Amino acid sequence: MMELNAIGLLDDADIDLVDAAIALAQADRPEADPGRLKRLVTGWAIALQRDPAPVSGSGRARRLAGLIAGESGLTGATDDYDNPLNADLIAVVDRQRGLPVALSILYVALARRVGWRADALNLPGHVIVEVRGGVDSALIDPFDHGVGITRERAMGIARQAGGEPQARFEPMSNRQLLVRLLTNQASRARAAGDVRRALGLYERMSQVAPRLSSLWWERARLEQLLGLNSAARASLTAMLETTHDPALTQRIQAALAALARSDS
Repeated sequence: MMELNAIGLLDDADIDLVDAAIALAQADRPEADPGRLKRLVTGWAIALQRDPAPVSGSGRARRLAGLIAGESGLTGATDDYDNPLNADLIAVVDRQRGLPVALSILYVALARRVGWRADALNLPGHVIVEVRGGVDSALIDPFDHGVGITRERAMGIARQAGGEPQARFEPMSNRQLLVRLLTNQASRARAAGDVRRALGLYERMSQVAPRLSSLWWERARLEQLLGLNSAARASLTAMLETTHDPALTQRIQAALAALARSDS
């Protein structure tokens, strides 16, 4: 199994999204067998490479959706959205449903495996996928059976979630996708009052994306809530090493001083 710390050491472009998502799933369920997931992705890639490749982004998007949603039946978890298994890629392929970010990982990883360009786009409260080809690009919603959507529809989704309409939605890096996968679970654990579970998830996030300062801040806050002041100091110190923002540095130093006072 890939170690989470090893993911943190990789350049973003070198992260294999499927392998990384398997490592995250097995951090919770070490007994989970990723065999079916790996076989599905390999089989999908072979199917795409066997037939003449569509040139257009829209054609490629239809092929991806035909395999993942059509033949394999993978779509959005509308009945039990908050179930943690919907963010577990091994469970997603077994249960045939998942969160938008989990399903987007499958679409993006498969497209890239056969040399197509695809990105997950970060919308407020949602994730969609853009597939590019030689003559156009296409937006698809993995949570809704991989259907094609217009840019206007994407803007409408953003508005419904309270976001501002945007002319262009930003593609997510591999690390951002993996962090988004875990953030969904952490926010639900925190809302349910399960601080220890939320902390465990932030520990994983800071392993996968050690240069993302906000993760260390939230991790330190959760450690403080649990009375783990030494761990909180270590997290804040790690955060100091990831920022060059003078205002943020001052804020971290103030938090470290407050911790020192509480221990005296």
